[in-house]
Amino acid sequence: MGPGPASSVSERPSPRLATALLAWFRTHRRHLPWRGPKDPYRIWVAEVLLQQTRVAQAVPYFERFVRRFPTVRALAEASSSAVLKAWEGAGYYARARHLHAAARLLVRTNRGRIPRTVEALERIPGVGRYTARAIASLAFGAPVVALETNGLRVAARWTREEGDPRAAKVRERLESALAAALPHVAAGTFNEAVMELGETVCLPAVPRCDVCPVAFGCRAYRELDDPSSLPRRERRSPRPHVRGAVIVLEHRGRWLVQRRPPSGLLGGLWEFPGGKIEPGEDAGDAARRELREETGGSARGLSAVGVVRHSYSHFTIELHVFRGAVGSRRPTTGPTRRWVTHGQFRRLPVPRATEKIVRLLREGGRSSPGSGSRRGRTSASRRASNRQHPTRPPRRGTGS
Repeated sequence: MGPGPASSVSERPSPRLATALLAWFRTHRRHLPWRGPKDPYRIWVAEVLLQQTRVAQAVPYFERFVRRFPTVRALAEASSSAVLKAWEGAGYYARARHLHAAARLLVRTNRGRIPRTVEALERIPGVGRYTARAIASLAFGAPVVALETNGLRVAARWTREEGDPRAAKVRERLESALAAALPHVAAGTFNEAVMELGETVCLPAVPRCDVCPVAFGCRAYRELDDPSSLPRRERRSPRPHVRGAVIVLEHRGRWLVQRRPPSGLLGGLWEFPGGKIEPGEDAGDAARRELREETGGSARGLSAVGVVRHSYSHFTIELHVFRGAVGSRRPTTGPTRRWVTHGQFRRLPVPRATEKIVRLLREGGRSSPGSGSRRGRTSASRRASNRQHPTRPPRRGTGS
């Protein structure tokens, strides 16, 4: 296959494409817990969860969440702490907070019913353009195109779109192109089939064009030597790296923990005191300083436990972990800072990095190898040089 003509979306997908795709989907669709009876609530929860999580990873979190909160009303009546705990491990906790707030709004204003139209869905806090279209089409059969990351990749290859799908104008072109192929009587199924194709066949790095049911209608396959070269994305700057110190203060079999502010990244989760290590500062001195500045307390018998590494979508951190006993000054406590037993701690919603700290304590201080970041959502952070708690990532945009 040669280079072919210049990119253009004026050539709409083949009319046969939808027929072939739907036939393939009927045979190859995976059995997922949110599929089956068109329950708008389950579809909504799944779409929110899948915004930043791959399908295979999302399934156990989805099942746990809807088992705990099976209806809009059950979710609305829950405490924010219970919701965050049920979401724990899925990351990007703003999704759970928005879902909770939206459920409460729907109970107050719409008797807990989820709206049927895109326009009404977009008025719900935390429901954006894609999610509104996905719910409207999958749950209610609305004849609209819904393109998430996988769908955008598929559409870009079908139409040989050379622009970055993250740009609004490019997204609009792709939606317009697929709208021409959209079967109005099966819009939801078509949207789901496009997502399925992107998740299982039209893969980012190594697309399986040899088994693709619609390769005949794909311009990238017909015209490019390497279909995986699309979609094109602008390169982003390397993620900044932050060094921090965390102190696990122990007193009479209890740990001192504090709750993050309710809004922002990791909002409402509980963690140990700590913060960024300043340039030229010793990690142990940073732990003592952060404890003093955050709680007014001091520590004695401070000992190094090890290092925890973690990756967020827009920066990486290494946390130098220390443990110690209460010194001459007791930390202040209150609604957002308290002493908890280890059993009480296990019932609190905590960030993934804090889970790693506890694991490090239990394993006797071996440093963690770190973890890869989940697919990022939106924009990053304040400058990494700003002084901040290393498990309090930058708070611009939505996030964890």
